[in-house]
Amino acid sequence: MTTPTLLRRADALLRDLPEPEVPAAAAWRSRLAIVTTFGALYGATMGSYGERPLQATYSALKLPLMLAASFAISLPPFFVANTLFGLRDDFRRVVGALATTQAALTLILASLAPVTAFAYSACGLDHRRAVLLNGLMFAVASLGAQVVLRRSYRELIAARPAHRAMLRAWLAVYVFVGIQMGWVLRPFIGDPGLKTQFFREDSWTNAYVAVWNMVAGVLSGS
Repeated sequence: MTTPTLLRRADALLRDLPEPEVPAAAAWRSRLAIVTTFGALYGATMGSYGERPLQATYSALKLPLMLAASFAISLPPFFVANTLFGLRDDFRRVVGALATTQAALTLILASLAPVTAFAYSACGLDHRRAVLLNGLMFAVASLGAQVVLRRSYRELIAARPAHRAMLRAWLAVYVFVGIQMGWVLRPFIGDPGLKTQFFREDSWTNAYVAVWNMVAGVLSGS
């Protein structure tokens, strides 16, 4: 896919413009290209903390991987839940809406990359605050992506209100899996006190305990 075509597809996605008449496989390739390209762009920015080019490269590779893995892990239980609620016939459209939201998330993240880069260079952040800054960027991007998700789900909910409950279930599962997946695939932001690595040796630990300790440490000033 050429760069102008990719940018046109990205613009159409954000503005909710009708997609051109293309085969379903081409539409999926378009979403995948957006996630890969713009996810890598933000990943490289996130990994540029401390001016470590190798870490930036690793993070550019890992951010699209994190999103894809979280999506793939969350999808099977969501499929079963939709089947139990009698919504299986709509599942192809549901997956399309979710994939569109993934693409929108990476587009919004990429738009925030200059803010992250500026904060790195101008604010003198320590590593812990750099991590929290990126957590904030993901929160902002997720809120924006919710606009796209709810827009994509509008017709589904209007036709079958049970989709509203399923939408909430998806958000809960995806956020839970995504946070832990991000922890497993870390570091995305290299600690200047540690060597550059693709994975940490203690990857398979609990993300939620670590996040709580980090936030508590910042709030207490320790």
